[in-house]
Amino acid sequence: MKKKSVLNLIKYYSENNDAGFRNEAYDIAREFDASGDAQLAEYIMALLSDANTFVPQMGQNESAFFEKIEPTNDSLWLPDSITQDLLGIVHAVAHDAGINKFLFQGAPGTGKTEAVKQLARVLEREIYMVDFAAVIDSKLGQTQKNISELFKEVAAFVHPERVVILLDEIDAVALDRTNINDLREMGRATSAMLKGLDYMNEKVVVVATTNLFSHFDKALTRRFDAVIDFNRYSQKDLMTIAEEFLNKFLTKFKLGNKDIRMFRKIMALLNPIPYPGELKNLIKTAVAFSDPEDGSDYLRRLYDTITGEKPEDFKKLQGQNFTVREIEILTKKSKSTVARELKE
Repeated sequence: MKKKSVLNLIKYYSENNDAGFRNEAYDIAREFDASGDAQLAEYIMALLSDANTFVPQMGQNESAFFEKIEPTNDSLWLPDSITQDLLGIVHAVAHDAGINKFLFQGAPGTGKTEAVKQLARVLEREIYMVDFAAVIDSKLGQTQKNISELFKEVAAFVHPERVVILLDEIDAVALDRTNINDLREMGRATSAMLKGLDYMNEKVVVVATTNLFSHFDKALTRRFDAVIDFNRYSQKDLMTIAEEFLNKFLTKFKLGNKDIRMFRKIMALLNPIPYPGELKNLIKTAVAFSDPEDGSDYLRRLYDTITGEKPEDFKKLQGQNFTVREIEILTKKSKSTVARELKE
C-alpha cells in the first residue's frame, strides 16, 4: 500500500469526507487484489459494504455530484422505432458484452429523460443523475478535477451491475473543443469526460442526453456505443399521444365528457403538434383548470390556449371545420342561434 493512500485516508477521516474515505479504501482494495492478495481485498470490500449485503450505493448526502432518482411506472408513449431501440439496449446490456454507453439526442420534450427512467425499471437498476451544477466550477481547473472525482465515485460503486448513471443535458461539458468561441477551461472539462468514459466499468450503464447534438464534440460522440434519435415523431404519433394524455387526465380528474372527434379538430389547429413534454402540460392544464360541473369546459380552454382567443367567432369556427353542434359547445350558444347567425 502506498504512503499516499495512507495519508489520503487520514486526510479524508479528519475532514469527515466519507465519500473520499470510501473511494480511497476501494482503491486500496483494488491494489491488494491486483498484487495477488485477493483475501485482504475482499475483506476490505466486505467492511465497506456491510458484509456483502446489498445496501444503497451511496447515502443521500454522501456525494455532491449525484442525485438518486426513482424509476417510473408511468406510461411512456414513444414511436415504435424508438421503442425498438430501447429494447435493443435492454438486450445488449443483458448480453454483458461491454455495450454500456448510450446517448439520447433530441429536442426538449421528446421523452429522453423519462425513457431513462423506464429503462432503469426494466433493467432493475438504480439511477444516479449527475448534477452538473455541482460539477462545473468557476475556479480555474476545478471543473476538470470535479469530473475526475465524479468518475472515481462511479468506480467505487459496490454493485456496478445495478447502476444507471444519467448524464442529463451533458451539453454542459460536451462542447466542441475545436470551436473558437469555446472556453479553454470547458475544453479541458470535455477532455476529462472523455478520459472518464474510456475507463468506465463496463457493468455500469451510462446514458447521456443532449438537446444540442449538432454542436456536440465528435470525439465524445464516439465514446458512446449507440446514439438514439428521439426526434422521430410523426404528426400521427403525436396526435395518438395527445389522445392518450387526454384519456389519462380525464380519468384522473374524473371528467367523463370525452369528445375525441372535437378534441382532434382542436389539436389539428396546432401546426406542428408539439412534442410530448409540451403536449402533456397543455392538455393537463386544460383539464385540471376546467369547471367540474361543465364537462366540455376543457375543450374551450384548450381552444383558447392553442389559438390565443376565445371561441366566439361563429364564421371563423365554421372555417376551422367545426360543425354547428361543436360550435354550440365551444361558444355555449344554442344550436338555433348558431345556425341562424351562420346563415346570415
